[in-house]
Amino acid sequence: MSLFNTVRNTIVPVHKEGYPFIAAFFVASLVLGWIFKPLFWIGLILTLWCAYFFRDPERMTPQDDDLVISPADGKVSSVQMVVPPAELSLGSEPMLRISVFMNVFNCHVNRSPVRGRIVSVNYRSGGFVNAELDKASEDNERNGLVIETKHGQIGVVQIAGLVARRILCWANQNEPLDAGERFGLIRFGSRLDVFLPASAAPRVTLGQTAIAGETVLAEFGAVKGPVVSRRS
Repeated sequence: MSLFNTVRNTIVPVHKEGYPFIAAFFVASLVLGWIFKPLFWIGLILTLWCAYFFRDPERMTPQDDDLVISPADGKVSSVQMVVPPAELSLGSEPMLRISVFMNVFNCHVNRSPVRGRIVSVNYRSGGFVNAELDKASEDNERNGLVIETKHGQIGVVQIAGLVARRILCWANQNEPLDAGERFGLIRFGSRLDVFLPASAAPRVTLGQTAIAGETVLAEFGAVKGPVVSRRS
């Protein structure tokens, strides 16, 4: 990767949801520096990390309704057949679940994995166990979207993690979503689950790094030729 691309991928716009946190970190740095000067530099480093955490880069999203795109940056932590959460009303039969775990250094802006219409938005309160654990899907605070697509309904679930304390979702029922379109954010460590019909074929493996809005998680139908991407 060239130096230009490295800088471009590191210095990116900050999402507006991060402004209050960045300001709070900086003010705390000034106060701590007034008490003990070296603490200012520690606080400044944490302020820069906070700005990095809330980064909101543009992505080139493949434009193909047969592809399922990663809704989050992070590591693929699960690829298996699982019964979806009851609140999604997707039935009692197992669906293909692909999970992407986000640590505190990943970009936490969430993007739609497919093009479609939002059928429902379902929030559930819960705990904050390690989001990499399977039981996090049932025990943790979560917010689920059901999206109607040409291949049927799919579920996208935002799951709070060990240190996450608020799930944000600005998408509403009956609204359309484009693949790669931003729909939410989770603060400070979390996970995204995507529930797909059994006809979807996974295109990722455990431990693989996923990029929101770009990495293809799964595919419906036969493999085709090159697809067009759109900046988002």
